[in-house]
Amino acid sequence: MNPHLHTSRRIELTVTDLKQWSYCPRIPFYHHVMPVEIARTYKMERGRNVEAAVQAMERRRGFRRYGLERGERRFGVWLHSPRLGLAGKLDLLIVAEDACYPVDFKDTEGGVRHNHRIQLAAYAMLVEDSFKRPVPMGFVYLVPARQLVAVPVGDKERGQAEVALSSIRRAIEREEMPEPTEAMARCTACEFRNYCADIW
Repeated sequence: MNPHLHTSRRIELTVTDLKQWSYCPRIPFYHHVMPVEIARTYKMERGRNVEAAVQAMERRRGFRRYGLERGERRFGVWLHSPRLGLAGKLDLLIVAEDACYPVDFKDTEGGVRHNHRIQLAAYAMLVEDSFKRPVPMGFVYLVPARQLVAVPVGDKERGQAEVALSSIRRAIEREEMPEPTEAMARCTACEFRNYCADIW
């Protein structure tokens, strides 16, 4: 367990903060330290429509694709952990008899990425704190490919999520703007690109 996780937990973060930190560390910094007006993008609006369509389709399917005989689907589950100082809204939670399985919908090409894995690990920890059941794995549903990908959420993934939480809180407390992402192609469609004057 990362010691910084508890000493800085008064700063409440979201699972989206973790995903964005992995994508570009400046995004959660802008949210928490320099609140600025966000320009809504086509991708953000499309995400809402895709989520509704996937929910409608998911309700008609069985559980074998998750490796389960039975379970209960819960859509749009709000989760909060005072221990972690973390909250988030999970797209879908599969509640089985002895375990839970978070499912995250992604309208993206190119498979499951590192920031998706960090996000899923954070959801796993939130689910365990809220439901008191183990989360042996999670799933990412890639909407364009209509592909369900099983993602392990072991000690490695949870540790990465905890390190990210500590790093975000440290940047917020010190008000130190992080370095931008090294993948500059991500900046093209970023809603915060106008605020990164040092790279544009």
